[in-house]
Amino acid sequence: MLFTSYSFIAFISVVFVLYYVLPKKCQWPMLLVASYVFYYIAGPTYLIFIATTTVTTYLISLKLDALAQTQKAYIRENKSILSKEEKKAYKAGIKSRQWKWLLLCLFINIGILAVLKYTNFAISNVNSILAAFHSTKQFALLDLVLPMGISFYTFQTMGYIIDVYRGTCPAEKNPFKLALFVSFFPQLVQGPISRFSDLAQSLFEQHDFDLKVVGYGLYRILWGYFKKVVIADRILTAVNAIIRDTDTYQGAFVLVGMLFYALELYADFTGGIDITIGIAQTMGIKVTENFIRPYFSKSIKEYWKRWHITMGTWFTDYIFYPISVCKPMLKLSKFSRAKFGEAIGKRVPVYLSAFVVWFTTGIWHGASWNFIVWGLMNFVVIMISQELEPLYRRFHGRFHVKDKKWWSAFQIVRTILLMSSLRMFDCYRDVPLTFRMFGNMFVKFRIRSLTPEAFLGLGLTGAEYALLGVCVVVLFAVSMTEEKKGSVRDLIWAAPAAWKYVVFGGLLVVVLVFGAYGIGYDSSQFIYNQF
Repeated sequence: MLFTSYSFIAFISVVFVLYYVLPKKCQWPMLLVASYVFYYIAGPTYLIFIATTTVTTYLISLKLDALAQTQKAYIRENKSILSKEEKKAYKAGIKSRQWKWLLLCLFINIGILAVLKYTNFAISNVNSILAAFHSTKQFALLDLVLPMGISFYTFQTMGYIIDVYRGTCPAEKNPFKLALFVSFFPQLVQGPISRFSDLAQSLFEQHDFDLKVVGYGLYRILWGYFKKVVIADRILTAVNAIIRDTDTYQGAFVLVGMLFYALELYADFTGGIDITIGIAQTMGIKVTENFIRPYFSKSIKEYWKRWHITMGTWFTDYIFYPISVCKPMLKLSKFSRAKFGEAIGKRVPVYLSAFVVWFTTGIWHGASWNFIVWGLMNFVVIMISQELEPLYRRFHGRFHVKDKKWWSAFQIVRTILLMSSLRMFDCYRDVPLTFRMFGNMFVKFRIRSLTPEAFLGLGLTGAEYALLGVCVVVLFAVSMTEEKKGSVRDLIWAAPAAWKYVVFGGLLVVVLVFGAYGIGYDSSQFIYNQF
């Protein structure tokens, strides 16, 4: 049941009505039932996996909490007779037991994700290696089904259990509340990856109907549909035409496809997140923002603080920092400082931790080499940029262009082109082909090949290109307004009442009239559904 399907719109309408009609104490239980109905419709067998994740995480979180309470009680009751060393040893023993329980939870749930998502990828690579050695032995691929949103809910739930282990988040005693946190249906499709401490309060508390809150949510939902069905689904036609016919569309059209895909991905992914956040907001539930105008970033480092924010912070908090300060890494850093000097020694934990993060980020996006290489290429570009910072400082010290508007514009365009180039691995889905087409973009670049006839051959009419142009201007204008003045919804709500309805009605008409529906409409699924 896709966000853009008629069945989903009917489903969410029923949920919305029930949410405010039923007694307030029934609000979160009703959402739990709705979430499991949503997931059942997506695939009945999927329930086995999400239920397993929920139950194991619930039981182990209680065990972790019980051990923590046991420690507190023991220290409190024996405070006067325990030495400092004895307290430290007792705490270390409790922490060791908690660590074992945490590892069990991670092993079970990340193991489920790994088996379902990466088994066939591993088999394919083994078969390739065997073929390279001229072996006739080949292993058959398994008939595995990847449950909807498993990467998102697994990471979200494992973040919760790690926080319980660290003591930064209390264990949820109500198993049904934890089940709702894991399965909350708007964010099952493509995130964001919420933290329990951020989502729990508004998810479980009772909400009165508030016209402003509901109105804000509806505006956000419509804005998401505008991005998805008017922009992303329309330009998808041209993107597919370019990347699926590499013999015809070369040179300058590789650049066109690269930029078209940047627009498609942005409109598709942020549109889906807008719908998610908007649905939650209509019910008074606050979901973490996942994008902050990433195409205004002046560097890749800044870009990743604005794009898919919850994923980036998850990898930073639960992979980068733990690896960079673990004992083996500290020993390696000390060894490197002694053998190779301070400059290299201080880089070792940072670079190795970053390498693991970007490798994991790549393979999280998909079980294929193009995603892994995409992740590692991000790592390479970021590390090169970091190493060149002294050169940047000397450049700015001499030429004083840092505060110039044209320099900021150059940095933004540079970042967009860099990120779009890296996303070619996502477009072509084949590593050698991606490198070949990237080189082809320069070797066979002919600006004269970009004729009106050639663009019309991509499957879009002149009117559709004009519509896309207008939509991009609107998208840019809204983003600029929010970058400079804050929320556009705040500005709309502060305007006279008539304007609220004019803007809402106009946006609704645009979505209904100009959405890329076509004959036998079945909107393409969101790109991040596959993850």
